[in-house]
Amino acid sequence: MKTILLPALLAVAGIVFFAATTRAAMPKAGDTAPLITGQDQDGKPFNLADHVGKKIVLLYFYPKDFTGGCTKEACSFRDGFEDFATNNVEIVGVSFDSADSHLQFITKYKLPFTLLADTDGKIAAAYDVKMPVLNMAKRVSFLIGLDGKIVHVTNTGNPDVHLAEMKAAIAGLQTKQ
Repeated sequence: MKTILLPALLAVAGIVFFAATTRAAMPKAGDTAPLITGQDQDGKPFNLADHVGKKIVLLYFYPKDFTGGCTKEACSFRDGFEDFATNNVEIVGVSFDSADSHLQFITKYKLPFTLLADTDGKIAAAYDVKMPVLNMAKRVSFLIGLDGKIVHVTNTGNPDVHLAEMKAAIAGLQTKQ
């Protein structure tokens, strides 16, 4: 029994180690943003490549529609929407929720930006923001410049920090232009 169990445990450990070390690392400032595709709240296709070069993109990942922190974050982006639009910034939110859930979330809170349904986790995987074990994204925001490179990353559970850091990063971009 022991001779069968040990090789099996070693095989499982090897698979877990391989999976943990071969996944993509979370992109950082200066990296080229992964050009993801997805489905928006209306069921329409979204392709990040169609937006890069035309707009600065604030791509933010969040755990779940209608939860306290996620609602607070979405509403803070909504409330600052005109400032973002004035600075040529397009806001795109991503979670594992369905397009229907996103549509209800947008309707209830009057969100003026796109939400992508990442029900299979492919977008979260491209940015390495999936929570371990759970089918949810971590709260992480990426500011993607016109050149397709990531300008700033905010990786904290506090929704207030995301708004403040993104506004500061956008202001920094404007002074460079």
